[in-house]
Amino acid sequence: MSTKNIIIIGAAGRDFHTFNTLFKDNPNYNVVAFTAAQIPYIANRQYPKELSGKLYPKGIPIKDESELPKLIKSEKVDVCIIAYSDLAYNVLGNKISIVNACGADFWLISPDHAMIKSSKPVIGICGVRTGVGKSQTSRYVSKVIRKAGLKAVVVRHPMPYGILKDEVVQRFSKLSDLDKNKATIEEREDYEPHIKNGFVVYAGVDYGAILKAAEKEADIIIWDGGNNDAPFYKTDMLIVVADPLRAGNELTYYPGEIVARMADLLIINKVNSASSEDINRVRESLRSINTKAKILLADSLVTADNPRIIKGSKVLLIEDGPTITHGNMKFGAATVAAKQFGAGETVIAKKYAVRSIKETFQKYPALYDELPAMGYSPAQIKDLEATINLAECDVVVSATPTDLRRLVNANKPIVQISYELAPETNELDKALEKFIKGIKR
Repeated sequence: MSTKNIIIIGAAGRDFHTFNTLFKDNPNYNVVAFTAAQIPYIANRQYPKELSGKLYPKGIPIKDESELPKLIKSEKVDVCIIAYSDLAYNVLGNKISIVNACGADFWLISPDHAMIKSSKPVIGICGVRTGVGKSQTSRYVSKVIRKAGLKAVVVRHPMPYGILKDEVVQRFSKLSDLDKNKATIEEREDYEPHIKNGFVVYAGVDYGAILKAAEKEADIIIWDGGNNDAPFYKTDMLIVVADPLRAGNELTYYPGEIVARMADLLIINKVNSASSEDINRVRESLRSINTKAKILLADSLVTADNPRIIKGSKVLLIEDGPTITHGNMKFGAATVAAKQFGAGETVIAKKYAVRSIKETFQKYPALYDELPAMGYSPAQIKDLEATINLAECDVVVSATPTDLRRLVNANKPIVQISYELAPETNELDKALEKFIKGIKR
Protein backbone atom coordinates (compact mmCIF):
# COMPACT_ATOMS: atom_id res chain seq x y z
CA MET A 1 0.00 0.00 0.00
CA SER A 2 1.45 3.38 -1.00
CA THR A 3 1.42 6.18 1.54
CA LYS A 4 -1.48 8.57 1.07
CA ASN A 5 -0.98 12.30 1.52
CA ILE A 6 -3.82 13.78 3.53
CA ILE A 7 -5.07 17.11 4.84
CA ILE A 8 -7.29 17.32 7.91
CA ILE A 9 -9.83 20.15 7.60
CA GLY A 10 -11.12 21.60 10.88
CA ALA A 11 -11.21 24.34 13.47
CA ALA A 12 -8.77 23.42 16.27
CA GLY A 13 -10.62 20.62 18.03
CA ARG A 14 -11.93 17.51 16.30
CA ASP A 15 -9.12 17.81 13.73
CA PHE A 16 -6.36 17.32 16.30
CA HIS A 17 -8.23 14.46 17.96
CA THR A 18 -8.68 12.73 14.60
CA PHE A 19 -4.95 12.99 14.01
CA ASN A 20 -4.00 11.80 17.51
CA THR A 21 -6.23 8.74 17.44
CA LEU A 22 -6.03 7.61 13.80
CA PHE A 23 -2.97 9.04 12.04
CA LYS A 24 -0.26 10.05 14.50
CA ASP A 25 1.86 6.89 14.22
CA ASN A 26 0.25 5.44 11.11
CA PRO A 27 2.89 4.97 8.35
CA ASN A 28 0.19 4.45 5.70
CA TYR A 29 -0.66 8.15 5.79
CA ASN A 30 1.30 11.38 5.60
CA VAL A 31 -0.52 14.37 7.07
CA VAL A 32 0.84 17.29 5.06
CA ALA A 33 -1.24 19.95 6.82
CA PHE A 34 -4.20 20.88 8.93
CA THR A 35 -6.42 23.65 7.64
CA ALA A 36 -8.30 25.97 9.98
CA ALA A 37 -11.31 28.25 9.62
CA GLN A 38 -14.39 29.53 11.48
CA ILE A 39 -12.43 30.54 14.64
CA PRO A 40 -10.23 33.69 14.59
CA TYR A 41 -6.44 33.49 14.98
CA ILE A 42 -6.06 29.68 14.79
CA ALA A 43 -4.44 29.39 11.35
CA ASN A 44 -0.76 29.94 10.51
CA ARG A 45 0.41 28.02 13.54
CA GLN A 46 2.21 24.69 13.86
CA TYR A 47 0.93 21.45 15.33
CA PRO A 48 4.08 20.99 17.44
CA LYS A 49 6.65 18.24 17.11
CA GLU A 50 6.11 17.46 20.80
CA LEU A 51 2.59 16.24 19.91
CA SER A 52 3.08 15.01 16.35
CA GLY A 53 4.96 11.76 17.03
CA LYS A 54 8.03 10.19 15.44
CA LEU A 55 6.73 10.51 11.86
CA TYR A 56 6.62 14.32 12.07
CA PRO A 57 9.87 15.53 13.66
CA LYS A 58 9.21 19.09 12.49
CA GLY A 59 5.53 19.13 13.43
CA ILE A 60 2.67 19.80 11.00
CA PRO A 61 1.71 23.20 9.55
CA ILE A 62 -1.76 24.64 10.21
CA LYS A 63 -2.83 26.63 7.17
CA ASP A 64 -5.82 28.85 6.53
CA GLU A 65 -8.58 26.89 4.81
CA SER A 66 -8.60 29.40 1.95
CA GLU A 67 -5.31 27.79 0.85
CA LEU A 68 -6.88 24.33 0.50
CA PRO A 69 -7.05 24.15 -3.34
CA LYS A 70 -3.43 25.30 -3.65
CA LEU A 71 -2.29 22.82 -0.98
CA ILE A 72 -4.04 19.88 -2.64
CA LYS A 73 -2.12 20.59 -5.84
CA SER A 74 1.28 21.49 -4.37
CA GLU A 75 1.37 18.64 -1.84
CA LYS A 76 -0.15 16.05 -4.20
CA VAL A 77 -2.90 15.34 -1.69
CA ASP A 78 -4.86 12.11 -2.09
CA VAL A 79 -7.49 12.58 0.62
CA CYS A 80 -9.00 15.46 2.61
CA ILE A 81 -10.71 14.54 5.87
CA ILE A 82 -13.39 16.74 7.37
CA ALA A 83 -13.06 17.22 11.12
CA TYR A 84 -15.45 20.06 11.88
CA SER A 85 -17.87 20.18 14.79
CA ASP A 86 -20.48 22.47 13.16
CA LEU A 87 -21.28 22.72 9.46
CA ALA A 88 -24.50 23.31 7.57
CA TYR A 89 -25.03 20.59 4.99
CA ASN A 90 -24.81 23.06 2.09
CA VAL A 91 -21.44 24.30 3.41
CA LEU A 92 -20.28 20.71 3.83
CA GLY A 93 -21.30 20.09 0.22
CA ASN A 94 -19.30 23.11 -0.94
CA LYS A 95 -16.19 21.74 0.77
CA ILE A 96 -16.71 18.32 -0.83
CA SER A 97 -16.97 19.98 -4.25
CA ILE A 98 -13.80 22.02 -3.74
CA VAL A 99 -11.80 18.98 -2.69
CA ASN A 100 -13.12 16.68 -5.42
CA ALA A 101 -12.67 19.33 -8.11
CA CYS A 102 -9.02 19.63 -7.12
CA GLY A 103 -8.54 15.88 -7.59
CA ALA A 104 -8.61 14.59 -4.00
CA ASP A 105 -11.02 12.23 -2.27
CA PHE A 106 -13.15 13.48 0.61
CA TRP A 107 -13.59 11.35 3.73
CA LEU A 108 -16.15 11.59 6.52
CA ILE A 109 -14.95 9.45 9.42
CA SER A 110 -17.46 7.88 11.79
CA PRO A 111 -17.11 9.41 15.27
CA ASP A 112 -16.98 5.87 16.67
CA HIS A 113 -13.63 5.21 15.00
CA ALA A 114 -11.95 7.99 16.98
CA MET A 115 -13.59 7.26 20.36
CA ILE A 116 -11.41 6.22 23.30
CA LYS A 117 -12.69 3.67 25.82
CA SER A 118 -12.59 4.78 29.46
CA SER A 119 -12.14 2.61 32.54
CA LYS A 120 -14.83 4.77 34.19
CA PRO A 121 -18.48 5.22 33.21
CA VAL A 122 -18.98 8.08 30.74
CA ILE A 123 -22.10 10.20 30.25
CA GLY A 124 -21.94 12.23 27.07
CA ILE A 125 -23.82 15.52 26.65
CA CYS A 126 -24.04 16.67 23.04
CA GLY A 127 -26.24 18.90 20.93
CA VAL A 128 -27.69 19.21 17.45
CA ARG A 129 -26.34 22.81 17.25
CA THR A 130 -24.12 25.09 19.23
CA GLY A 131 -26.01 27.04 21.90
CA VAL A 132 -28.76 24.47 22.49
CA GLY A 133 -27.95 24.17 26.21
CA LYS A 134 -25.37 21.39 26.43
CA SER A 135 -23.41 22.97 29.26
CA GLN A 136 -26.47 23.74 31.38
CA THR A 137 -27.49 20.09 30.86
CA SER A 138 -23.99 19.00 31.90
CA ARG A 139 -24.30 21.14 35.03
CA TYR A 140 -27.65 19.57 35.86
CA VAL A 141 -26.31 16.04 35.36
CA SER A 142 -23.20 16.81 37.44
CA LYS A 143 -25.33 17.92 40.38
CA VAL A 144 -27.48 14.77 40.24
CA ILE A 145 -24.34 12.64 40.33
CA ARG A 146 -22.94 14.60 43.29
CA LYS A 147 -26.25 14.30 45.13
CA ALA A 148 -25.94 10.51 44.73
CA GLY A 149 -22.59 10.60 46.53
CA LEU A 150 -20.36 10.12 43.48
CA LYS A 151 -17.70 12.41 42.04
CA ALA A 152 -18.31 13.73 38.54
CA VAL A 153 -15.40 15.16 36.58
CA VAL A 154 -16.15 17.19 33.44
CA VAL A 155 -14.10 16.77 30.28
CA ARG A 156 -14.85 19.58 27.85
CA HIS A 157 -14.64 19.46 24.08
CA PRO A 158 -11.37 21.13 23.01
CA MET A 159 -10.74 24.81 22.45
CA PRO A 160 -6.93 24.86 22.07
CA TYR A 161 -6.51 28.35 20.72
CA GLY A 162 -3.16 29.22 22.31
CA ILE A 163 0.30 27.62 22.33
CA LEU A 164 -0.55 23.98 21.69
CA LYS A 165 2.42 22.37 23.42
CA ASP A 166 1.42 24.19 26.61
CA GLU A 167 -2.19 22.98 26.38
CA VAL A 168 -1.75 19.21 26.15
CA VAL A 169 -3.65 18.52 29.40
CA GLN A 170 -5.38 21.36 31.22
CA ARG A 171 -7.07 21.02 34.62
CA PHE A 172 -9.35 23.75 35.97
CA SER A 173 -10.55 23.56 39.58
CA LYS A 174 -10.57 27.24 40.57
CA LEU A 175 -11.13 30.51 38.76
CA SER A 176 -7.45 31.45 39.01
CA ASP A 177 -6.68 28.44 36.78
CA LEU A 178 -8.43 30.30 33.95
CA ASP A 179 -5.99 33.18 34.30
CA LYS A 180 -3.00 30.85 34.69
CA ASN A 181 -3.91 29.05 31.46
CA LYS A 182 -4.65 32.33 29.63
CA ALA A 183 -8.15 31.12 28.80
CA THR A 184 -10.08 32.96 26.11
CA ILE A 185 -13.60 34.24 26.75
CA GLU A 186 -14.88 31.30 24.73
CA GLU A 187 -13.11 28.83 27.03
CA ARG A 188 -14.23 30.67 30.15
CA GLU A 189 -17.84 30.54 29.00
CA ASP A 190 -17.79 26.76 29.30
CA TYR A 191 -15.37 26.19 32.18
CA GLU A 192 -16.33 28.95 34.61
CA PRO A 193 -19.88 27.81 35.53
CA HIS A 194 -18.66 24.28 36.29
CA ILE A 195 -15.85 25.61 38.48
CA LYS A 196 -18.28 27.86 40.38
CA ASN A 197 -20.43 24.78 41.01
CA GLY A 198 -17.43 22.99 42.54
CA PHE A 199 -16.56 20.64 39.67
CA VAL A 200 -13.18 19.95 38.09
CA VAL A 201 -12.92 20.55 34.33
CA TYR A 202 -10.34 19.01 32.00
CA ALA A 203 -9.60 20.15 28.44
CA GLY A 204 -6.64 20.49 26.11
CA VAL A 205 -5.23 18.77 23.02
CA ASP A 206 -4.42 15.12 23.83
CA TYR A 207 -7.68 13.51 24.92
CA GLY A 208 -6.01 10.18 25.63
CA ALA A 209 -3.75 11.82 28.22
CA ILE A 210 -6.67 13.94 29.46
CA LEU A 211 -8.78 10.83 30.01
CA LYS A 212 -6.04 9.12 32.06
CA ALA A 213 -5.76 12.18 34.29
CA ALA A 214 -9.53 12.54 34.73
CA GLU A 215 -9.99 8.84 35.53
CA LYS A 216 -7.71 9.21 38.57
CA GLU A 217 -10.21 11.45 40.36
CA ALA A 218 -13.61 10.61 38.84
CA ASP A 219 -16.33 8.11 39.63
CA ILE A 220 -18.16 9.22 36.49
CA ILE A 221 -16.80 11.24 33.59
CA ILE A 222 -19.11 13.77 31.93
CA TRP A 223 -18.30 14.61 28.33
CA ASP A 224 -19.42 18.23 27.90
CA GLY A 225 -19.63 18.53 24.15
CA GLY A 226 -18.86 21.45 21.88
CA ASN A 227 -20.93 22.73 18.97
CA ASN A 228 -22.66 19.75 17.28
CA ASP A 229 -19.81 17.31 17.76
CA ALA A 230 -19.86 13.70 18.95
CA PRO A 231 -17.98 12.59 22.09
CA PHE A 232 -14.31 11.71 21.91
CA TYR A 233 -14.95 8.91 24.43
CA LYS A 234 -17.19 5.86 24.18
CA THR A 235 -20.27 6.72 26.18
CA ASP A 236 -22.34 4.53 28.46
CA MET A 237 -25.16 7.05 28.22
CA LEU A 238 -25.50 9.71 25.52
CA ILE A 239 -27.81 12.68 26.08
CA VAL A 240 -28.41 14.98 23.10
CA VAL A 241 -30.05 18.40 23.34
CA ALA A 242 -32.14 20.06 20.62
CA ASP A 243 -33.42 23.61 20.22
CA PRO A 244 -36.96 24.49 19.09
CA LEU A 245 -35.85 28.10 18.51
CA ARG A 246 -33.98 26.72 15.48
CA ALA A 247 -36.49 24.06 14.51
CA GLY A 248 -35.28 22.05 11.53
CA ASN A 249 -31.58 22.49 12.29
CA GLU A 250 -31.52 19.03 13.87
CA LEU A 251 -31.72 17.59 10.33
CA THR A 252 -29.56 20.07 8.42
CA TYR A 253 -26.23 20.30 10.27
CA TYR A 254 -23.18 18.06 10.46
CA PRO A 255 -22.48 16.25 12.71
CA GLY A 256 -25.55 17.26 14.74
CA GLU A 257 -27.85 14.82 12.99
CA ILE A 258 -25.33 12.05 13.65
CA VAL A 259 -25.37 12.59 17.42
CA ALA A 260 -29.17 12.84 17.39
CA ARG A 261 -29.30 9.44 15.73
CA MET A 262 -26.83 8.04 18.30
CA ALA A 263 -28.61 9.40 21.39
CA ASP A 264 -29.96 7.30 24.25
CA LEU A 265 -31.94 10.27 25.55
CA LEU A 266 -33.09 13.38 23.67
CA ILE A 267 -33.96 16.69 25.37
CA ILE A 268 -35.86 19.49 23.64
CA ASN A 269 -34.69 22.53 25.62
CA LYS A 270 -35.98 26.14 25.82
CA VAL A 271 -39.61 25.10 25.48
CA ASN A 272 -40.58 28.08 27.68
CA SER A 273 -39.37 30.38 24.86
CA ALA A 274 -40.67 28.41 21.87
CA SER A 275 -43.99 27.90 20.11
CA SER A 276 -45.85 24.61 20.41
CA GLU A 277 -45.59 24.26 16.61
CA ASP A 278 -41.80 24.42 16.68
CA ILE A 279 -41.57 22.09 19.68
CA ASN A 280 -43.72 19.53 17.87
CA ARG A 281 -41.72 19.97 14.68
CA VAL A 282 -38.48 19.18 16.50
CA ARG A 283 -40.08 16.25 18.32
CA GLU A 284 -41.30 14.76 15.02
CA SER A 285 -37.89 15.29 13.38
CA LEU A 286 -36.05 13.60 16.23
CA ARG A 287 -38.48 10.69 16.32
CA SER A 288 -38.11 10.19 12.57
CA ILE A 289 -34.37 9.53 12.93
CA ASN A 290 -34.21 7.93 16.38
CA THR A 291 -36.96 5.55 17.46
CA LYS A 292 -35.20 4.15 20.54
CA ALA A 293 -34.44 7.31 22.54
CA LYS A 294 -36.88 8.82 25.02
CA ILE A 295 -37.68 12.47 24.20
CA LEU A 296 -37.97 14.87 27.14
CA LEU A 297 -38.89 18.56 27.39
CA ALA A 298 -37.05 21.18 29.44
CA ASP A 299 -37.22 24.89 30.15
CA SER A 300 -34.16 27.12 30.18
CA LEU A 301 -34.71 29.37 33.19
CA VAL A 302 -33.10 32.80 33.04
CA THR A 303 -32.00 34.68 36.17
CA ALA A 304 -30.09 37.94 36.79
CA ASP A 305 -27.76 38.83 39.65
CA ASN A 306 -29.14 42.40 39.78
CA PRO A 307 -32.49 42.48 37.96
CA ARG A 308 -33.60 45.68 39.69
CA ILE A 309 -31.35 47.96 37.61
CA ILE A 310 -32.54 46.46 34.31
CA LYS A 311 -36.12 47.67 34.75
CA GLY A 312 -36.78 50.71 32.57
CA SER A 313 -33.09 51.08 31.62
CA LYS A 314 -31.53 51.62 28.23
CA VAL A 315 -29.55 48.40 27.75
CA LEU A 316 -26.80 46.82 25.65
CA LEU A 317 -27.28 43.08 25.15
CA ILE A 318 -24.29 40.71 25.15
CA GLU A 319 -24.55 37.04 24.20
CA ASP A 320 -22.40 33.92 24.10
CA GLY A 321 -20.30 34.46 20.98
CA PRO A 322 -20.53 31.14 19.08
CA THR A 323 -24.29 30.88 19.67
CA ILE A 324 -25.17 34.04 17.73
CA THR A 325 -22.29 33.92 15.22
CA HIS A 326 -21.89 30.53 13.53
CA GLY A 327 -24.73 29.18 15.71
CA ASN A 328 -27.16 31.47 13.82
CA MET A 329 -29.40 32.13 16.85
CA LYS A 330 -31.64 35.11 16.16
CA PHE A 331 -31.70 36.03 19.85
CA GLY A 332 -30.27 34.69 23.09
CA ALA A 333 -30.67 34.77 26.85
CA ALA A 334 -29.84 38.49 27.12
CA THR A 335 -32.86 39.33 24.97
CA VAL A 336 -35.03 37.02 27.07
CA ALA A 337 -33.70 38.63 30.28
CA ALA A 338 -34.24 42.18 29.00
CA LYS A 339 -37.88 41.40 28.31
CA GLN A 340 -38.34 39.36 31.50
CA PHE A 341 -36.93 42.06 33.77
CA GLY A 342 -38.59 45.04 32.07
CA ALA A 343 -35.76 46.77 30.22
CA GLY A 344 -36.61 49.97 28.40
CA GLU A 345 -34.86 50.72 25.12
CA THR A 346 -32.35 48.26 23.62
CA VAL A 347 -29.43 49.89 21.82
CA ILE A 348 -28.13 48.59 18.50
CA ALA A 349 -24.86 46.81 19.32
CA LYS A 350 -23.60 46.88 15.74
CA LYS A 351 -23.52 50.68 15.81
CA TYR A 352 -20.71 50.76 18.40
CA ALA A 353 -18.52 47.88 17.21
CA VAL A 354 -14.82 48.61 16.68
CA ARG A 355 -11.92 46.83 14.98
CA SER A 356 -12.17 43.01 15.32
CA ILE A 357 -15.69 43.24 16.75
CA LYS A 358 -16.75 45.28 13.74
CA GLU A 359 -15.21 42.58 11.53
CA THR A 360 -17.35 39.98 13.33
CA PHE A 361 -20.50 41.95 12.49
CA GLN A 362 -19.36 42.14 8.87
CA LYS A 363 -18.70 38.39 8.76
CA TYR A 364 -22.11 37.59 10.26
CA PRO A 365 -24.50 40.17 8.75
CA ALA A 366 -27.51 38.76 10.64
CA LEU A 367 -25.98 40.18 13.86
CA TYR A 368 -27.49 43.52 14.78
CA ASP A 369 -29.00 44.19 18.21
CA GLU A 370 -26.88 41.80 20.27
CA LEU A 371 -23.13 41.98 20.85
CA PRO A 372 -21.28 38.63 20.65
CA ALA A 373 -18.81 38.19 23.52
CA MET A 374 -15.81 37.69 21.25
CA GLY A 375 -12.53 37.23 23.06
CA TYR A 376 -10.18 34.88 21.23
CA SER A 377 -7.17 37.07 22.04
CA PRO A 378 -6.22 39.82 24.51
CA ALA A 379 -6.51 42.36 21.70
CA GLN A 380 -10.02 41.20 20.86
CA ILE A 381 -11.03 41.44 24.52
CA LYS A 382 -9.84 45.06 24.42
CA ASP A 383 -11.98 45.61 21.31
CA LEU A 384 -14.94 44.13 23.18
CA GLU A 385 -14.26 46.47 26.10
CA ALA A 386 -14.06 49.49 23.77
CA THR A 387 -17.34 48.53 22.11
CA ILE A 388 -19.07 48.22 25.49
CA ASN A 389 -17.74 51.58 26.63
CA LEU A 390 -18.81 53.34 23.43
CA ALA A 391 -22.37 52.07 23.71
CA GLU A 392 -24.80 54.82 24.72
CA CYS A 393 -26.73 52.90 27.36
CA ASP A 394 -27.33 52.75 31.11
CA VAL A 395 -26.79 49.05 31.76
CA VAL A 396 -25.14 46.07 30.06
CA VAL A 397 -27.14 42.83 30.16
CA SER A 398 -24.54 40.10 29.69
CA ALA A 399 -25.60 36.51 29.00
CA THR A 400 -22.19 35.12 28.21
CA PRO A 401 -21.65 32.45 30.91
CA THR A 402 -18.35 34.04 31.90
CA ASP A 403 -18.40 37.08 34.18
CA LEU A 404 -17.10 39.87 31.95
CA ARG A 405 -16.59 42.07 35.02
CA ARG A 406 -13.41 40.05 35.66
CA LEU A 407 -12.07 40.78 32.18
CA VAL A 408 -13.11 44.27 31.06
CA ASN A 409 -13.15 47.71 32.66
CA ALA A 410 -16.65 48.81 31.76
CA ASN A 411 -17.84 52.39 32.26
CA LYS A 412 -21.36 51.21 33.07
CA PRO A 413 -22.81 48.47 35.28
CA ILE A 414 -22.93 44.91 33.93
CA VAL A 415 -25.73 42.59 35.03
CA GLN A 416 -24.79 38.93 34.81
CA ILE A 417 -27.44 36.65 33.32
CA SER A 418 -27.49 32.92 34.07
CA TYR A 419 -29.59 30.13 32.63
CA GLU A 420 -30.21 26.66 34.01
CA LEU A 421 -31.96 23.55 32.76
CA ALA A 422 -35.37 22.84 34.29
CA PRO A 423 -36.82 19.52 33.04
CA GLU A 424 -40.60 19.52 32.84
CA THR A 425 -40.83 16.04 34.41
CA ASN A 426 -38.60 13.87 36.61
CA GLU A 427 -37.76 11.52 33.72
CA LEU A 428 -34.18 12.81 33.38
CA ASP A 429 -33.54 12.31 37.10
CA LYS A 430 -35.03 8.83 36.95
CA ALA A 431 -32.84 7.89 33.97
CA LEU A 432 -29.73 9.18 35.76
CA GLU A 433 -30.66 7.43 39.00
CA LYS A 434 -31.08 4.15 37.11
CA PHE A 435 -27.69 4.67 35.49
CA ILE A 436 -26.03 5.41 38.83
CA LYS A 437 -27.60 2.35 40.48
CA GLY A 438 -26.15 0.21 37.71
CA ILE A 439 -22.69 1.58 38.51
CA LYS A 440 -22.99 0.99 42.25
CA ARG A 441 -23.89 -2.69 41.85
